Amino acid sequence: MKDLYADIDVYERYLKFFDKSFTSPVGKSGIDTYNYILRDTAIIDGVEAYNIIYYPRRKGELTFKGDFWVAADSYAIKEINLQATKSANVNWVKEIYIEQEYDVLTDSLFLITRDYFMSDFALNKKEESKGMYGKRTTLFNNYQFDIPKDKDFYKRRVNDYDPEIYNRDEAYWDENRLEKLNKDEKQIYTMLDTLKTNKKFKRLYNIGTILASGYYEIDNFDIGPVFSVFGFNDVEGLRLRGGGRTYFSANDMWRLEGYGAYGFRDNQFKYGIAGKWLMDKKSRLTISGGNRRDIEQLGASLTNTNDVLGRSLASSALITSGNNSSLSSINLSTLALSFEPKYNLEFRLGTSYRTIKSGNPDVFSLDYFDADAPGGIETETRQADASLTMTYTPGRKTSNYGVDRTIINSGEYPILFASYTRGFEGLLESDFNFDKVQFYYSHPLQIGAFGRLTARVEAGKTFGEVPLALLNVVPGNQTYFNITGAFNTMNFYEFVTDEYVTLHLNHNFNGRLFSRVPYLRDLNLRELVGVRAVYGKISDENVALNASGLTYLAPEDIYWEYSAGIGNIFKVFRLDVSFRGGYNYLPDARSMAITGSFGFSF
Repeated sequence: MKDLYADIDVYERYLKFFDKSFTSPVGKSGIDTYNYILRDTAIIDGVEAYNIIYYPRRKGELTFKGDFWVAADSYAIKEINLQATKSANVNWVKEIYIEQEYDVLTDSLFLITRDYFMSDFALNKKEESKGMYGKRTTLFNNYQFDIPKDKDFYKRRVNDYDPEIYNRDEAYWDENRLEKLNKDEKQIYTMLDTLKTNKKFKRLYNIGTILASGYYEIDNFDIGPVFSVFGFNDVEGLRLRGGGRTYFSANDMWRLEGYGAYGFRDNQFKYGIAGKWLMDKKSRLTISGGNRRDIEQLGASLTNTNDVLGRSLASSALITSGNNSSLSSINLSTLALSFEPKYNLEFRLGTSYRTIKSGNPDVFSLDYFDADAPGGIETETRQADASLTMTYTPGRKTSNYGVDRTIINSGEYPILFASYTRGFEGLLESDFNFDKVQFYYSHPLQIGAFGRLTARVEAGKTFGEVPLALLNVVPGNQTYFNITGAFNTMNFYEFVTDEYVTLHLNHNFNGRLFSRVPYLRDLNLRELVGVRAVYGKISDENVALNASGLTYLAPEDIYWEYSAGIGNIFKVFRLDVSFRGGYNYLPDARSMAITGSFGFSF
């Protein structure tokens, strides 16, 4: 529904909503996509204008059909309507219709006066299918010019949630609404009150909420995530997990979260608990902390985040290819303070203490040589550290003003992450002094009608001697599910580094190629390709410290793989086939891997 409120500029090459880029009929790319017919000439509000009909040249592309009025002297748009073509590859949407009206004041000044967006949401595009209409009308008037403002005025952001704005009475709207409601629109209020008591609607609402958020809502508390209830790995066997979070409103100033889990093979109880408190809305000064004791696959991520409740799918996937016994038992405690000196720029100062040991010492070891340990070998790593991280997300849009915010345009903005971590030997019986720097950058690039390319770069280096538990293990993936940042044909702990650089390139054509193939066009499938590579090194000092029995191998000759996939299978499934491009001579090397994912998207 948030896309109903998208800012639409018809002069742009592409109009972006529902995670898609539709070619604008009046943008620079329109001439290659549409046919145009001059239909009429008329005087509109004292301006001579031409009426032009347009329609797409080809089926299956993200295009519109409709007409527009353009001023004869300035070629500025006076009125335009856009109706998405039925063949457009968009899920869950049967119809999209847009109207805009402008005042043309001069040859260089034209102001929007009315913006209307309507969408018909349905399970399919059949005429008889039932669904839900979403409509939004925005009216603009009383434009004011040449009123000087301080520069700080334009930098100011609204940081307070004002309930009064959302609870205006009818008298206020009768006086201030620029366009009176029609009969159908007035009946919406009655319909909403009726739906609140309709059992069938409430059931559908609860199902939709669970699918969207992963939580089941009860008064002031959410149960979940429900998708993590069942899990399996070679250490815990069948794993059952239950958890929840406090949730009074979307603008809560504080939140508590937690979970408990039990493994039926190791007969051990695990838990995690975390809390956070937003102390200042303007700077978003937030204090957070938590503790977790659990079984974790540490070889599934390069960049450390100290997320107490986060857990990779690789730790408990129900189905894996090969052995998934290289799991670690961790006890992690964290405390952090974060703030935003500038919108979308966050700094976080944190400290953590963790103990790490093998989850199953009989088949997997994290041992290292230690002259002070009995027998000269230590099996558990104890480490206290402090870290400073910076996260910059230019272009990110959020709603809500509490401790948690909702991201409106997820996947549409770059992410820059940098961190420095210092380990302290002797503090709380910590074992090692070290310095670690890490860098991460992800950038989605919308290549017009040819889909979206997502580029991701990670780099890092650890200074000092550290054991396997604190090194940078290149993330493999032995599950049958797609894991962001992992290498699908690589096994867990296949490559170990203390210095690394990775590159991930993934492109989604959004059905651009299949739309030109008869029969395939009607299935609305989407083409996906990707290339992933990693280069890394391991120092002789860290190799000498290793007593785990695992032979350290760093990808100094560059490990790479490539993939091809099909998305939008039955609107919810994605299937990828990955092929290994290097180090095929290794004994347990997998030349090919099949992975998939499940999700709802437009």
